[in-house]
Amino acid sequence: MATVTLIRGADLVGAPWKNGGGVTREVAAFPEQAGMDAFVWRVSIADVAQAGPFSRFDGIDRTLVLLAGAGMVLDETVGAQVLKSHALKQPLDLARFEGEVHIDARLVDGATRDFNLMVRRDVAQGELDVWRGASQHNTQRTFSADVVLLYCASGGVTVSVASGDAQSHALETGDTLRIDAPDMLSCALEGTGVLLAITLRYTQH
Repeated sequence: MATVTLIRGADLVGAPWKNGGGVTREVAAFPEQAGMDAFVWRVSIADVAQAGPFSRFDGIDRTLVLLAGAGMVLDETVGAQVLKSHALKQPLDLARFEGEVHIDARLVDGATRDFNLMVRRDVAQGELDVWRGASQHNTQRTFSADVVLLYCASGGVTVSVASGDAQSHALETGDTLRIDAPDMLSCALEGTGVLLAITLRYTQH
């Protein structure tokens, strides 16, 4: 049976970045209470107030989504050379990169808030999709994964989960619905908000 947990954005607790350069709020992680060098996957919200380097995470695949602010540019660098740049210019723009690379962040015009998915690639795989309100009105979805996280990036969405007795969960901006063991579980989505849908699969058990 699937286990459904509602995580309210108002309950998230801020903590310093691994490198001390910003504030992060952990939404969920596995194993629970895992340190920054021991998690299999981690989902968090970061407030970036100034330009500077990102923390390094060896063996981790990262996905970053701009939630709020005027935007940022992420430069992958080796020494003084920029190898690749990721421009996040408006909310819901995203970048995917490896945690080993050196990332320098440049803010376009002031602070940003970002959504972060980090997955240890040798034991798990993670995917992130953006579901916008117009495409999810009264929409049925079926999941095939070990864990699903539905993060409300803006607006409001009601998620009805078909797990025995149907359960409805109203998500506001910043809330997350976590579904463990959702294999072939279906749910219905209704509302005009935007969801970030994260599916996680363990490749080693």
